[in-house]
Amino acid sequence: MSSPAYFSLLVVDDEPDLRTLYELTLLREGYEIETAGSVEEARLHLQDRVYSAIITDMRLPDGTGLDLLSFLEREGRREKAIVITAYGSAENAVEALKAGAYDYLTKPVDLKQFRAVVASALGRGPATGPTTLPSSLPTEPAVQSSELSPARSSSRNGPDSTPAVSAAAPASPALNRMAGQSAAMKQVRAMVDKVARSMAPVLVQGESGTGKELVARAIHEVSVRSAQPFIAVNCSAIPDHLLEAEFFGYRRGAFTGAQEDREGFFQAADGGTLFLDEIGELPLSMQSKLLRAVQERSVRPVGAVNELPVNVRLLSATHKDLGVEVQAGRFRQDLYYRLNVIQIRVPPLRERLEDLAGIGERVLEWIAREAGVWPAPQLTPAALLHLSRHPFPGNVREFENLLHRAVALSGGDTIDVGDLALPGDAPADAWVMEVMPSPLPTEASAPMRPATSLIEPLRPLHGTASAAASLPSDLAVYLDDIERDMLLRALEQHRFNRTAAGASLGLSLRQMRYRMARLHVMDGADAHLNAERGNA
Repeated sequence: MSSPAYFSLLVVDDEPDLRTLYELTLLREGYEIETAGSVEEARLHLQDRVYSAIITDMRLPDGTGLDLLSFLEREGRREKAIVITAYGSAENAVEALKAGAYDYLTKPVDLKQFRAVVASALGRGPATGPTTLPSSLPTEPAVQSSELSPARSSSRNGPDSTPAVSAAAPASPALNRMAGQSAAMKQVRAMVDKVARSMAPVLVQGESGTGKELVARAIHEVSVRSAQPFIAVNCSAIPDHLLEAEFFGYRRGAFTGAQEDREGFFQAADGGTLFLDEIGELPLSMQSKLLRAVQERSVRPVGAVNELPVNVRLLSATHKDLGVEVQAGRFRQDLYYRLNVIQIRVPPLRERLEDLAGIGERVLEWIAREAGVWPAPQLTPAALLHLSRHPFPGNVREFENLLHRAVALSGGDTIDVGDLALPGDAPADAWVMEVMPSPLPTEASAPMRPATSLIEPLRPLHGTASAAASLPSDLAVYLDDIERDMLLRALEQHRFNRTAAGASLGLSLRQMRYRMARLHVMDGADAHLNAERGNA
């Protein structure tokens, strides 16, 4: 060839005709090709050099393609492997992906899809030519975590090989965004780093608020598809009658209102990653259509006759136990096996409370940047200890919301126990009002009744049956009503000057604005001002 081959591939198949077909197809793409007819012959080739990728048939005279995958894993090799299986043998395909294969193809092999999968494994875009990499250097994502998967981060170099990428490369920013140094989070990051190298479908399982989408985005950004689209879809937010059109697109005139052709989620994610959040919420009718799209790697838009091939890495997430859903008949078993090739469990926050400090620091820095406040406030040791006693049923999302509120209420450089509003805690300002009646009068001629009279019914009452009846049915709403009343009365006294009204309550202007917005106090204030203007 006139131009150098920048990628070297090893093709393993016991049928000479197929080996020749694959070899000619790949030579036209500019690759350097070597072939082998058995597992043993392939091992001899691997002892001599490092390849960019290996393409192997599943059934070989002296073993299977899985034997080669085991050899690569055992030797710490970096070559990506593409396995070719017999048509309809889904179990073999799933087994190959679990064993570490980058992707699989089914016989008879479609050559267009064959070229696309090989290009994807090598990190080549569909329209790009050979890159300027040494021919013997296997292609991997440019950044790897220095603490993860040590066995796979170095390669066994032969005499003709080029040294592999250093295992001491800095950790990926996508991995760094998953804060926490607990053993559970280290395991999650290790799984992300490993599964990002393949095309295997991944099921991310975890409670609501644990950060399942963050894990999915990390898998995409660490993979060779990072420059391609990442399309996130909340399956529970799409009406049932629109699912097919949203997923697969539609043609003009397919139904009333279809004024033009429109692509669906699969087409939008072509070449990249499609993330299906809350996959357990899909109705059974849509599950069967999704299964076909996953199996055939093609979609048929609504109103179209022909299917369109798509090259999509599929990630999904759920807070449900899909195994239980399968047993209950609410989720297709065959789709479950297709999606659950590799499972990553994201631990709830209560199982990694040692990460509270790291997560809190990261969230507070983000809140400070958004608000234009610097330096970012810090959690005191007492606040961290107080937080560690909370079970966090809402997980990281609940923690983030709690810190948002604390930043708005603290007004200082630190966040202490009194600035936190954990469920079951009495608001700090409410207890202050109990012992220090507010000086604000309800009218000019009469002093305002002490706040004690408003809070007093919330105190625990013991020994009487009527005590429970006097408790509010919703404590949060009850306290919000009290706070709203206090704010309005302070605003009225100071002619709706928020700075003066806040100062009279011991609040900064920022705290006053936050409380007014949260409690919709300005609705009442605007009505009062409008009434005054009308009287004038």
